[in-house]
Amino acid sequence: MSDVTKREPDKYTVLLYSDDIKVRDKIRLAIGVRPAVDLSVEFVDASTWEECRRLLDDYEIDLMVLDGEATPAGGLGIARQTKDEYADPPPTCVVIARAADRWLAAYAQVDETLVYPLDPVTTGQTIAGMLRARRNGAIPLGTLGTLG
Repeated sequence: MSDVTKREPDKYTVLLYSDDIKVRDKIRLAIGVRPAVDLSVEFVDASTWEECRRLLDDYEIDLMVLDGEATPAGGLGIARQTKDEYADPPPTCVVIARAADRWLAAYAQVDETLVYPLDPVTTGQTIAGMLRARRNGAIPLGTLGTLG
């Protein structure tokens, strides 16, 4: 393949939320900075809901990956509050401890869920799919969007 046909990967900003830095590091490692050949990820971290809110207000966040087991604000609550408070929230993925909690994720209007312990292949595929959907104009759950 010649240099002319090689394409730089699309760059996205992913907000990682957990009150535990070790959990954020595990999520970051499972996603990687290149979840797919056509995608590049820059991470921003938050350990509180207030930090999430500040990052959402100050930066263009393409995807939120939230720890469903974080305290005092869990990822499911933050996902729902983000969908309720922001006119154009980013898509959300919540990492949950029990697959049975997917019904709570559906109520919180979460776009995708991952289950602890994180499988790097599944995690990378899920995040890559979400970022590609964003690139292609998909409207996240809980967003009114515009009909065209």
